[in-house]
Amino acid sequence: MSNVNQDVHLRIAYIGGGSRGWARTLMNDLAIAQDLNGEVRLYDIDSEVARLNERLGNWIQTQPGAVSQWRYRTVDSLAEALRGADFVFISIQPGPLEMMAHEIAVAEKYGLYFPVGDTTGAPGLMRGLRSAIIFSGFAEAIAEFAPSAWVINYTNPMSICTRTLTKVAPGLKVFGCCHEVFGTQQLLAELATHYLKPDETPSRDDIQVNVLGINHFTWINRAYYLEHDLLEIVRRHIARPGVLRPYTQDEVEATRNWFHDANQIKFELFKRYGLLAAAGDRHLSEFVPGFTRSPEELFRWGIIRTPVWWRIERWRIAPQIALDYLEGRRTWEPQQSGEEALRQIRALLGLEDFVTNVNMENCGQIENLPLRAVVETNAHFSRNQVRPLAAGSLAAGVQTQVARHIANQEMIIEAALRRDKDLAFQAIFNDPTTSLPIDKAWDMFNEIGLPEGFW
Repeated sequence: MSNVNQDVHLRIAYIGGGSRGWARTLMNDLAIAQDLNGEVRLYDIDSEVARLNERLGNWIQTQPGAVSQWRYRTVDSLAEALRGADFVFISIQPGPLEMMAHEIAVAEKYGLYFPVGDTTGAPGLMRGLRSAIIFSGFAEAIAEFAPSAWVINYTNPMSICTRTLTKVAPGLKVFGCCHEVFGTQQLLAELATHYLKPDETPSRDDIQVNVLGINHFTWINRAYYLEHDLLEIVRRHIARPGVLRPYTQDEVEATRNWFHDANQIKFELFKRYGLLAAAGDRHLSEFVPGFTRSPEELFRWGIIRTPVWWRIERWRIAPQIALDYLEGRRTWEPQQSGEEALRQIRALLGLEDFVTNVNMENCGQIENLPLRAVVETNAHFSRNQVRPLAAGSLAAGVQTQVARHIANQEMIIEAALRRDKDLAFQAIFNDPTTSLPIDKAWDMFNEIGLPEGFW
């Protein structure tokens, strides 16, 4: 890794360099990092959108407010992107969105309705199957061309993708990042403001939480603002009339928000288990039984399914946003994104240290979950080190549910690496939302179809 000085020159490989979201967020944050500079190599199977991001990234560097010096360059091969890299970012769409639409549509045909469909349940696990095939190739390439690089994964399903990297190439330095916990910290900050009425509104960073679980099924068993126990505040809040209540379809649709979250599942789970789920309700509904059995049931909990046609349309028009900047129809303004990649880079270079939640192999940070499985806890970032912090044990009722999902994730990865169709089906049939007789589940599995490259 490059020597730390006042002007650090880095080599970053970006796998998925045509990214419509994460790559552009990174460009923004790097532009205002005055003590860092270097080169970002963009690699994507769609080289045209990678070249558009190359143009955008280099254009941002010419704008007032950009205080660093970065060069963005599209490369034609994974090897060229990786060779000698200090950091490797991965944010890909594992297969076209039309494939995701197919998986969700088949599940709906069999009476299973998923608001997201990218992490668990039949659609999420099938996405995981093809992701593991892709990521096994990434792991081998990184081990060959950038074995000492820090690898930062943003791709969902987070646990499966991140675990595949470490399973195929155990020596890699890998962690996965997700901002779901940030939203729950913000919710707790809002409750602290409302019930404690502090002189200053706490920020997300002021909310101290102990995080333990797996991505999108992560739990908080301790939460504090200063000396105040925020889980006690949550208990007070949900005891108020009208906080927990059924919603109607008209009410949810009137929000005109595909990501609407009424926190009903989060609060109901807290009421029954005493732990606060740290993901949004759209994800939580896909990890536990009962919620995905009908659109009406989801509406009752304040959830609307995000239609894949909307994702496809957003994907289609996203390049126009870059063109609007390049052609003068939008003005770029330097501002912090709220994501933590820049702080992570700086900490790993020894320029600062801090604690945040990440997804890493379990080396004992969660005592009663399987070792080597990718789990989500807090970790301390410092020079060339990410040290998971001991989170303790999950309560028994939650642990059994989380462990079941870990078992399914491990089966999916193993099925992908061994090309074992039966094992892949067993993982999907074992998912708590696959509430079908085994023959119907088998029909659904085959109708969804195995990913390209499985055989």
